[in-house]
Amino acid sequence: MVILDKPLDYETKTQLQVVIYAVETSTKEKYSTTATVTVNVLDGDDQYPQFQPCAPVYEDGDHNICTNPVYSVNITETDEDAVLYFSPGPILAEDGDKNILTPLVYSILSGDDNGRFTIDSKTGEITLRHRVENRLLTPSFRLRIMAAQVNDPKKYSVATALIHVLSENRFPPFFNKTVYKGFLIESSSPATLVTTYGNQVLLVQAIDRDFRDPLTGSSKLYHITQDGIVIAKTDRLRAFDRHILEVIATDEESGEAAHASVDIEVLQRGQPVPRSPFGEERLFGDMHAGMAGGIAAVVFIVAVLALFLFLWLAKRRRERRDPVERGAVALGKHPNVEASAPISPRQVS
Repeated sequence: MVILDKPLDYETKTQLQVVIYAVETSTKEKYSTTATVTVNVLDGDDQYPQFQPCAPVYEDGDHNICTNPVYSVNITETDEDAVLYFSPGPILAEDGDKNILTPLVYSILSGDDNGRFTIDSKTGEITLRHRVENRLLTPSFRLRIMAAQVNDPKKYSVATALIHVLSENRFPPFFNKTVYKGFLIESSSPATLVTTYGNQVLLVQAIDRDFRDPLTGSSKLYHITQDGIVIAKTDRLRAFDRHILEVIATDEESGEAAHASVDIEVLQRGQPVPRSPFGEERLFGDMHAGMAGGIAAVVFIVAVLALFLFLWLAKRRRERRDPVERGAVALGKHPNVEASAPISPRQVS
């Protein structure tokens, strides 16, 4: 006779194998044999519902202990008769007995604000029935949602849904420039401000007229502060490095986004920051200062030699002009004008 010594848990193990050993005790040979008993564990209704997604606080194989998520959604004062889509979502609970999956019923325990919010008892879908008159008086709502087994209401679970009331989103975000230019001086400092033309601090600003505060962001090598100042981890950069960063500002309420690029060059120690994107300084912006000066000197010498050669050729051309032409010019006559004969008195009528 095989006797179960303690309860089995389907969620932990669905099958067990027991090996039974039999041996002779009154014979000299003491022959033996074995047999295997397979025990299949059936799922019993011993687990409570769990809201999804499950956030495990304890894991032991297939057996997890979860905490219920907190659902959240944003609405505006103009929303009415609208289904709410929460994050994480949708609002959903499942029976903890995975092999049974008893149907559940949903209800709002508290926070419905006199019927302003209703819930579908079968799907858990929440609907806003009446608009919020003044978000300053009621900036948020907190709903307590219960999911209970249909066949045993004593097995239930409760989760929280937060509803934030925001002003109407009327403007998309945008950057004050589409492309930003930045420069860094090679340094061992762990953090340095990125500058732009004229050695001014580079400001990257995303603007959304629905909000007062600018947007911020960061990467592995760069960080953008709330004021739009770009800070670089200079000790991880080298001279002549060039990074083009794509900055994206996203309105988390509407999902609208704006894009901008930040072109950053790492300069050598002692190399000046260009004053503008045009001019001679920009031409030699990627070169060493000494190299740039040498090229400028060569260009100047070539220009002087070209001017001297032009003047010399012009002088030689004047010296080689026709002698008759030179004489005519000396007498004040044009070489193509012939002298006319005097007019006879008889020719005058």
